[in-house]
Amino acid sequence: MRISLISDIHGNLPALEAVIADAKSRDVDDIVNLGDSLSGPLLPAETADYLMRQTWVQLAGNHERQILHFDPIKGADTDRYARSQLNTQMLDWIAQLPPTYTLNDDVFLCHGTPSSDLVYFLETVTPQTMRIASLREIDERCGDVKARVLCCGHSHVPRAVKARDGTLIVNPGSVGLPAYDDNHPHFHLVENGSPDARYAIIECKDNLWHAALLSVPYDYLPMAELALKNNRPDWAIAIRTGFMAE
Repeated sequence: MRISLISDIHGNLPALEAVIADAKSRDVDDIVNLGDSLSGPLLPAETADYLMRQTWVQLAGNHERQILHFDPIKGADTDRYARSQLNTQMLDWIAQLPPTYTLNDDVFLCHGTPSSDLVYFLETVTPQTMRIASLREIDERCGDVKARVLCCGHSHVPRAVKARDGTLIVNPGSVGLPAYDDNHPHFHLVENGSPDARYAIIECKDNLWHAALLSVPYDYLPMAELALKNNRPDWAIAIRTGFMAE
């Protein structure tokens, strides 16, 4: 069983199409989407239309929740734009997406952690920086979930880590947004340093789970130009470079 993990598309349909083409060339048996699919100044409606035609397991991330229950006073501009582009059928589709999912006896899916779509699983944000989470923090975030593989997204950082009990935790990184800044719970930057689209493949061989973190080049310039057209120069730089400043 070879399973492709995608996450954090953020309306970047060309990046998603490049990732899916690459995954299919590697003969994956299944694809799962870990959420944050539409939010951003790119192609939310077109991406929703693409995803709604798929038979994959797909999760709601924090941005699906924020789009669905958009707060016009406190809501983020990325969610505001996405919400304005989506029709009723697309919003109804978002509403039925689960926050977590048990794929099989071995594999559990979530967006952030099993108990929160806003907490990074493999990183910890402090007032000073964002650092790799400690083993104790990772163990705590696993909670009561018993699985051989825990799959998460949210931080946009591709990473595969083993908890102390041997559980493999895999974040495939972001399909569509390789850098961003955020204020929750403290200001921090995420910069992957490349415009490539990211995803992962997990595979069980000889009763051992393996993870491959993959980087896929695509034509990102039209998406950077679209972000700029929609008054998000920060997204344009992030998409073009994988950094938040040039």
